[in-house]
Amino acid sequence: MRKRLYFLLPDVASTRRIVDELLLSRIDDHHIHVLAREDMDLGDLPRANLLQSSDIVHGIEQGLIIGGATGLIGGIVASIAISFGSMPGGIILASTLAGALFGLWVSGMVATNVRNSSLRRFEQAIDAGQILLMVDVPRQRMDEISRLVRSHGEARDGGIEPGLPAFP
Repeated sequence: MRKRLYFLLPDVASTRRIVDELLLSRIDDHHIHVLAREDMDLGDLPRANLLQSSDIVHGIEQGLIIGGATGLIGGIVASIAISFGSMPGGIILASTLAGALFGLWVSGMVATNVRNSSLRRFEQAIDAGQILLMVDVPRQRMDEISRLVRSHGEARDGGIEPGLPAFP
């Protein structure tokens, strides 16, 4: 299980120094994510992708649940209203799956344009020109990596995200 550590940094140069130290400390670059204003040139720093910067995961979860529930209700209503003999179970199942898939698709499309809800506390700092550094580390290395980043006086500790899946 990995934990995500958050740090706010004032500029690209200090972010680059810290990322280089993290790489030397054997943190893979796919576990390091940098998020800044869109007009900032981050060069070769590992940018946060859609999964880190948008609310797509949360949106898909909600769309799947709401769409599935709506499809289930629609299937029950359809099977009651129209007598299909021995097929009401199939109609209910098909409409539930169709509703879930439609909800997943629509909410996923919308959520790609919504900033990640777990990053709301950093919005003002990012809009003001600071850079958010997110580092996914194994639980046993949390203190070591936190100390390494905080040893740079310009890094502000932004906290810890509770838990991430074990896969990258």
